[in-house]
Amino acid sequence: MATLLRNPQGELPEGRKRRHGADEAYERTLISPFALKRPQGRLLYWFIFTLLVLATLGTLGPIYWMFSGALKSSREIFQTPPTFWPVHPQWSNYSNAWDILNFPIHFTATMVLAIGAVCLQILVSATAAYALSKLRVAGKNIIQFSFFCTLMVPPVVYLIPQFVNINDLPLLHISLINTWAGVLLPEAANAFNILILKSFFDGIPNELSEAAWLDGANAWQLFMRIIIPLSRPALAVITIFTVIASWKDFLWPLLVLSDDRLQPLMVSLYHQAGTNSNLPFMYLIAGLVLASLPPIILFLLFQRQIIRGINLTGLKG
Repeated sequence: MATLLRNPQGELPEGRKRRHGADEAYERTLISPFALKRPQGRLLYWFIFTLLVLATLGTLGPIYWMFSGALKSSREIFQTPPTFWPVHPQWSNYSNAWDILNFPIHFTATMVLAIGAVCLQILVSATAAYALSKLRVAGKNIIQFSFFCTLMVPPVVYLIPQFVNINDLPLLHISLINTWAGVLLPEAANAFNILILKSFFDGIPNELSEAAWLDGANAWQLFMRIIIPLSRPALAVITIFTVIASWKDFLWPLLVLSDDRLQPLMVSLYHQAGTNSNLPFMYLIAGLVLASLPPIILFLLFQRQIIRGINLTGLKG
């Protein structure tokens, strides 16, 4: 039928195109329209929908408790039965936590570490992925296999070797303990980001690279003028994931940074919540809320770019 409706150029009419595209998208749903017409199909649909709603509520429950607990007094937080909403909301908890926890200092430290991690990871990951994808590198398959092998090793295994290297940097014999460089240097290379960018670079037609070579462009010009502009969706996803990972990183900064002025938010809140600390619990929860807001806002602002980049880089399901 679609063949009979095509115009002399072999294309479907515009209205038919829209219907044809809508039908294709409609057929890709989890449960087909034909299954929904049967009682078993509708029952399965509502069962899955109910499970997703319950899972969503279970995920949002702790977040709601954190935001509402930041408005309660310490006594109301621990009372039984708990209150669903603060009886007397204390909005001053946020301003008091901002001052008591020295939030501007630790927020600045967290921002410096996040921006530094983004710059280093994009520089290392993008250049490494470009070399593996578009350049003739000896042992390319062996290098890529090595990257896959590192993904199989738990990150905790690297802690002792990394700490030894940071404490006495090879060849230079200097210590990066208690410096931001000691936190950023091990995060400069990320095998996962390299493999994701390489898979994206592989999708860029080689004809563009060959045309650039014929025009006299060198490898660096090809990378900066063709590969990078075409890879903005993938780079945006890598940037967002790196910022979130750096923002919530706790164990490595805890080991490296002992100076309170250099510690990010997660480490500072951990020390403030110690057994010897007299910090009221409501201020601690308010500090956790303030520390959680930037990643949440970042996701809400760039959720389209995240979803688009996940589709483009092949990270599905």
